[in-house]
Amino acid sequence: MRRRTVTSGGLDEVLDSLAATPPAAQEAAPAPPSARDRDQLELRTEFEFELPRGYVDDEGQVHRRGSMRLATARDELRPQIDLRVKENPAYLSVVLLSQVITQLGTITDVHAGVVERMYATDVAFLQDFYRRINSEGHTHAAVTCPLCHGSFEVDLSGGRLGES
Repeated sequence: MRRRTVTSGGLDEVLDSLAATPPAAQEAAPAPPSARDRDQLELRTEFEFELPRGYVDDEGQVHRRGSMRLATARDELRPQIDLRVKENPAYLSVVLLSQVITQLGTITDVHAGVVERMYATDVAFLQDFYRRINSEGHTHAAVTCPLCHGSFEVDLSGGRLGES
């Protein structure tokens, strides 16, 4: 509700203007929530990303954009009984990523073989992306400009590096 300063001479004018204004217009409507506020109100379970290099399939097509869902407890436990992980513990991230990546370009069946054939920089990106969305709940990172030392936030999920 807005406060008004009223002098005794202008009281009748203020009352008349309030009576003429519909009750809904007397109070300011709340501002719609920003995209970030909506994300905090709604639980996001899937996050889009763009790989730094991209996955090259058998036909030579490059797939950069994809999506990853939040991991469940089962996703975290299943690799522990996988024989490939028992033989080579480093394989854990390959199995885990293959379970939570829901799409990579036009590929909807992302399995361990797909992750195995990704470039190391893309796998490192996906490991960091997985950690961010599952432990921090978002894809934003605080960064500092090396030239001006200004601090700002970037969204790791979208856009190629250097693009605005």
